[in-house]
Amino acid sequence: MSSKCPGKTSWPELVGTNGDYAASVIESQNLRVKTVVILDGSPVTADFRCDRVWVKVDKEIDGITPTVG
Repeated sequence: MSSKCPGKTSWPELVGTNGDYAASVIESQNLRVKTVVILDGSPVTADFRCDRVWVKVDKEIDGITPTVG
Protein backbone atom coordinates (compact mmCIF):
# COMPACT_ATOMS: atom_id res chain seq x y z
CA MET A 1 0.00 0.00 0.00
CA SER A 2 1.50 3.33 -1.01
CA SER A 3 1.06 6.38 1.14
CA LYS A 4 0.24 9.88 -0.05
CA CYS A 5 2.00 11.27 3.00
CA PRO A 6 5.30 13.12 2.42
CA GLY A 7 8.54 11.79 3.84
CA LYS A 8 9.33 8.42 5.32
CA THR A 9 6.20 6.53 6.40
CA SER A 10 7.43 3.04 7.24
CA TRP A 11 9.96 1.81 9.80
CA PRO A 12 10.15 -1.99 9.61
CA GLU A 13 13.66 -1.85 11.07
CA LEU A 14 12.18 -0.59 14.37
CA VAL A 15 9.70 -3.42 14.91
CA GLY A 16 10.53 -5.06 18.22
CA THR A 17 12.51 -2.10 19.61
CA ASN A 18 11.75 0.03 22.68
CA GLY A 19 8.83 2.44 22.19
CA ASP A 20 10.58 5.60 23.36
CA TYR A 21 13.65 4.81 21.27
CA ALA A 22 11.49 4.13 18.20
CA ALA A 23 9.58 7.39 18.71
CA SER A 24 12.81 9.42 18.76
CA VAL A 25 14.14 7.69 15.63
CA ILE A 26 10.85 8.18 13.75
CA GLU A 27 10.66 11.88 14.60
CA SER A 28 14.29 12.38 13.56
CA GLN A 29 13.72 10.64 10.20
CA ASN A 30 10.48 12.47 9.34
CA LEU A 31 10.33 15.97 10.80
CA ARG A 32 6.68 16.32 9.71
CA VAL A 33 5.36 13.76 12.20
CA LYS A 34 4.78 13.55 15.92
CA THR A 35 4.75 10.16 17.56
CA VAL A 36 2.22 8.88 20.06
CA VAL A 37 3.42 5.93 22.15
CA ILE A 38 0.52 3.70 23.22
CA LEU A 39 -0.06 0.19 24.52
CA ASP A 40 -1.03 -2.16 21.68
CA GLY A 41 -4.78 -2.64 21.76
CA SER A 42 -5.51 0.80 23.21
CA PRO A 43 -8.37 2.66 21.55
CA VAL A 44 -7.29 5.31 19.03
CA THR A 45 -9.14 7.81 16.89
CA ALA A 46 -10.24 6.60 13.46
CA ASP A 47 -9.12 9.71 11.58
CA PHE A 48 -6.06 9.33 9.34
CA ARG A 49 -3.36 11.98 9.70
CA CYS A 50 -0.04 12.18 7.87
CA ASP A 51 1.50 14.09 10.78
CA ARG A 52 0.94 11.37 13.39
CA VAL A 53 2.61 8.01 13.94
CA TRP A 54 1.15 5.54 16.42
CA VAL A 55 3.96 3.66 18.18
CA LYS A 56 2.14 0.62 19.54
CA VAL A 57 4.04 -1.06 22.37
CA ASP A 58 3.48 -4.75 23.09
CA LYS A 59 4.24 -5.28 26.79
CA GLU A 60 4.69 -9.01 26.24
CA ILE A 61 7.74 -8.55 24.02
CA ASP A 62 8.61 -4.95 24.99
CA GLY A 63 8.61 -4.14 21.30
CA ILE A 64 6.78 -1.82 18.95
CA THR A 65 4.89 -1.58 15.68
CA PRO A 66 4.98 1.95 14.16
CA THR A 67 1.90 2.94 12.15
CA VAL A 68 1.35 6.24 10.32
CA GLY A 69 -2.12 7.59 10.78
